[in-house]
Amino acid sequence: MLPGTPRTFIGSTTFAVRGLTGIASQRLLLEQITGVDGVDSVTVDLAGGAVTVRAAGPVDRADIAAAIGRAGFALVP
Repeated sequence: MLPGTPRTFIGSTTFAVRGLTGIASQRLLLEQITGVDGVDSVTVDLAGGAVTVRAAGPVDRADIAAAIGRAGFALVP
């Protein structure tokens, strides 16, 4: 996480992700991230290498990063 970035977020936040290649990538990310407590929806932009997460309540960015890691991908610093 970049210095000065709040640890939690509410609303919509976009994460840059390395290695997104196709529908299998999208499926893995959706499965892992939607399992994080508080996540309402996830949108994966394969072409742009981005994942947008929407949450109605506070969600820890570290939990999203861990879910992305479990799916076999890494955040772009």
